[in-house]
Amino acid sequence: MKFEDYRIAEEIVNCLKDLGFKRPTDIQYKAIPSILKGEDVLAVAQTGTGKTAAYAIPVLHLLHQNKSSKRTEGIKCVVMVPTHELAIQVTDVFKEIGKRTKVKAFGIYGGVEQDAQIQRLQKGIDILVATPGRLFDLRSQGYIDLSTIEILVLDEADYMLDLGFIKDIEDLVRLLPRKRQTLFFSATISKKIKETAYSLVKTEAIRIQISPKNPVAKNVSHQVTFIEMDDKRFFLERLVNENPDVKILAFVRTKVRAERVKSAMERVGIQCLTIHSDKSQEERNHILDQFKSGAVKLLVATDVSARGVDIPNIEFVVNYDLPEQVENYVHRVGRTGRANHRGYAISFCSPEEKELLEQIETFLDNKIEVLKIDHVDYQQTLVFTQEVSNDWKALIQNTEELEENVRLKKKRKKK
Repeated sequence: MKFEDYRIAEEIVNCLKDLGFKRPTDIQYKAIPSILKGEDVLAVAQTGTGKTAAYAIPVLHLLHQNKSSKRTEGIKCVVMVPTHELAIQVTDVFKEIGKRTKVKAFGIYGGVEQDAQIQRLQKGIDILVATPGRLFDLRSQGYIDLSTIEILVLDEADYMLDLGFIKDIEDLVRLLPRKRQTLFFSATISKKIKETAYSLVKTEAIRIQISPKNPVAKNVSHQVTFIEMDDKRFFLERLVNENPDVKILAFVRTKVRAERVKSAMERVGIQCLTIHSDKSQEERNHILDQFKSGAVKLLVATDVSARGVDIPNIEFVVNYDLPEQVENYVHRVGRTGRANHRGYAISFCSPEEKELLEQIETFLDNKIEVLKIDHVDYQQTLVFTQEVSNDWKALIQNTEELEENVRLKKKRKKK
């Protein structure tokens, strides 16, 4: 099936062609018809499967066909998202797909000055993408009127609940017209998610669930390697050096640890960026732009960036530290293998993290392939002791040369 088969506006179809969207993904194929009919939708699909476009395409069509001119008559759709990064990403998707339509989309989020956002709101918009804090802040100041809303979208709903935004969601719903369409999108499903979703959508809502037993996209290869905590930086160094032309996103547990990993990489001549909650929004945007452009190939992040970072061509996601919340494994590795691209996820598991690994495997309902390594030099060198698959791109190929370097190093120390 092609996008034009949905009879959506020609302006949107042409934009999709420009963006290289040839055929709908599974979640788009199942969600678009129901949204176009005005039905409430509860959709669960893995990260990286095209969820944003699954609601952006039909929402743009519905609003575009009801507009006689580019003048706005109040906000018609509000999309609530949990993070600044996701707000930026979702807004960009609406703008790219809808640039030839009459529909105007705008994103608001904290961490930046309000003035520019207020000025844009006063000019009039049709679609508002917002994080909870800035949404309620600007509404309380009288800059946002929610009385004209026709469509509510809750994106990454599971993460919003994890962050404690349930009250914000409930408060928002109370401010909206009762007669509206509600679209509830989530990467994972749980009892709490179901309860929240069914309290918001109509009883006849359409439920769509893609690969419920496999929450990670199929085009991501997973491996785990067992490494002592203090040796992780050496293996990351090796991974970067053996893959100098690809983007690598490494996740750590804390912002302090992120900065320590960055320092360790810079000591060995590897350019590295970090992103975490201590960075201002302006700094985050600049860092993501550098990583997106490929100016710097290694980005070390905390889970604040596990959602909403849609950077093209991230080839490797490294779980430098295993996540303490198993759901975050899904969202981390979802940064690679997006759309039809192949991705690779490798987890560094220290002895004290083995229980976390077991929890992740239980959540995935699958064992992660083990890639064994041998510490031939406890100070800084790691060597694979098994043949690496072609998919893994033979990260370390010349082990003989590596062992020779270790031997020479030890010889020099004796002298």
